[in-house]
Amino acid sequence: MSEPTHPQRGHIYGTAAALCVALLVGGGIYARSAGSAEEAAFARANALPTVDLIQPQPAEAGEIRLPGALEPDNEAAIHARASGYVARRFADIGDHVRAGETLAVLDAPEVEQQLAQAQADLRTAEANRALARTTAERWDALRAKDAVSQQETDEKHGQLAAATALASSARANVERLRATLDFTRVAAPFAGRVTSRNAEIGALVNAGSGAAAPLFTIADDRRLRLRVRVPQALSAMLTQGTKASLTVPEYPGETFEAVLARSAGAVHRASGTVLAEFAVDNTAQRLKPGGYAEVAIPVPPGTNAVMLPASALIVTPKGTMVGLVDGDGQVTLRPVTIGRDEGATVQIVSGLTPQARVIRTPPEALAQGDKVRIVSARKDGGTDAAS
Repeated sequence: MSEPTHPQRGHIYGTAAALCVALLVGGGIYARSAGSAEEAAFARANALPTVDLIQPQPAEAGEIRLPGALEPDNEAAIHARASGYVARRFADIGDHVRAGETLAVLDAPEVEQQLAQAQADLRTAEANRALARTTAERWDALRAKDAVSQQETDEKHGQLAAATALASSARANVERLRATLDFTRVAAPFAGRVTSRNAEIGALVNAGSGAAAPLFTIADDRRLRLRVRVPQALSAMLTQGTKASLTVPEYPGETFEAVLARSAGAVHRASGTVLAEFAVDNTAQRLKPGGYAEVAIPVPPGTNAVMLPASALIVTPKGTMVGLVDGDGQVTLRPVTIGRDEGATVQIVSGLTPQARVIRTPPEALAQGDKVRIVSARKDGGTDAAS
């Protein structure tokens, strides 16, 4: 074969050079196009909000701590039932008294004089009744002999009935004044401790003065009532016999036992709570009526209840919700019902299962159907992209 001529070689070289240039230009265009697509995909991925997912933990039995007030099982304010002056006083604050024990004695000379007069009136009424009875019997005998009319006999029996009624009234007045005189002895209605005393020697007291301060206040502190207001959401767990523990400021670190005795069974409209009363044995009398106590009430875990961080909750006008993420990174807002609130964590009693994928801290603008990018937390505090 003959060697190509010089013009032919030039044509071949030119064609090869054109092909090289075309390949270079095409490769550059392709590279720029691929880079732009990758940058667009990266930008779209970074435009999605990033979230960290957690799984709810099964709820365990716990307790709820609430404030409570200690009250005596029985308490009475002792007022005077008779007017007079305080002659003697036998009890002071802090004293333990027995039922029926004398606390104070009043001097009531007016009542004594009224009793003496009433006794004289009674004797007069009884004498008039005796005379009326004798007269009526005599007129009955005369009527049997037809010596007097029936009208006159009926009048004598009417006078006897009136005299008998007056005698009964006079006797009732004497008994009333005797009872009033007995009230000059102020006695304890039940065994307990004197928690207040306003009876001063020589002081004038008026009978039945409810507006005035009581002479004494007696409290039975051997058994106390612990009053606690339980949130409505937890009121269903209140069953008679439930045991709770309480602490008081004067004995730090020491607990006392209380047993649920009764519940109001109605929700207080202003606070949304149910009043519960626990019985506390205070035989040692270490606890003080009227004191403050912190009460720990056991709470069962509940069926299907789970625990979540409080940061996972989304509060909306439609209620409390959490954000769930499916395998495609799409968000679903799920309404939930909160049980007990333990501060950093909350109990969810309905709406979630332990298998749910929940957003730990949902963004403020998160909405139903949004797409998110999932990241996982690292131990050093950073995040790694998960999807």
